[in-house]
Amino acid sequence: MKQVICLTLAASLSLTTLFGQTPTSGKITYEGMRQIDRSQMRMVINGQEVRPGSPGAPDAPEGMPEVMSFTQKLVFSGTMAKEERDRPQNMMMSRTVGGPDGAGSTGVGTRTVRRTPPFEQQIFLDLANRQRIDVLTVKKDSTTQVYRSEKPMPAATDWQTTSKSKKIAGYTCQKATATRRKQPYTIWYTTELPFTYSPVADLTPPKGVVLQIESDTESFKATGVSTEAVAESSVQPPKEAKVVSADELEEMRRKGMADFRQKMMQEGGFQRRSNN
Repeated sequence: MKQVICLTLAASLSLTTLFGQTPTSGKITYEGMRQIDRSQMRMVINGQEVRPGSPGAPDAPEGMPEVMSFTQKLVFSGTMAKEERDRPQNMMMSRTVGGPDGAGSTGVGTRTVRRTPPFEQQIFLDLANRQRIDVLTVKKDSTTQVYRSEKPMPAATDWQTTSKSKKIAGYTCQKATATRRKQPYTIWYTTELPFTYSPVADLTPPKGVVLQIESDTESFKATGVSTEAVAESSVQPPKEAKVVSADELEEMRRKGMADFRQKMMQEGGFQRRSNN
């Protein structure tokens, strides 16, 4: 009798794992595309910041890309996850055109430098409690301060599921539609993974994982979902982080960006702020 009970229990545990009711670990890899917002571009002329194309200001330099492509990953283990991107957010580009004395002809002595602000942003997710944890690491002089804030994962207010379905990265997905910032989005999500997530946070489904999402200005598509061993410690926010409110964290980020932009202005040249 004891052997039968043990075998039954083992079978039950195997079935629970097989059908995905117990969180596993692995990675979801997305190929992302986002249209560059030209309204965010700035040029510095004689120490003054102006928008390209505004009165008295030249247009943006030729050859500037229209879209930004990147790879984003969701690394998950147990009930926690972390977003990773292959290029820094808030990156700015400084372009100086002219000769050594700054007064040369266009195209002579052009120099482009990519710079990142003196802080790092990370996003962790508490999948069990549907909480988003933002971590900001600020470096100033020789000191480093780490802050964190928590807030619920936002959900779309006009989520509409359709009867259409298709396979993406080996998973059956349902089609849905929703609106974000007055823009319509087409969304494909699966309920075959044991948690809820969207690479566009404002369009998180009631249940399921978004594997493809697109609008006229941005898109994400999962190119692979791998189940592999992921250390739980690698998806946990730093324990030394000081807890602050979401508003306080955003204010620190904005101040850091303002200081960074001011420094770029003092150096002169063309600059643009990449989309987040």
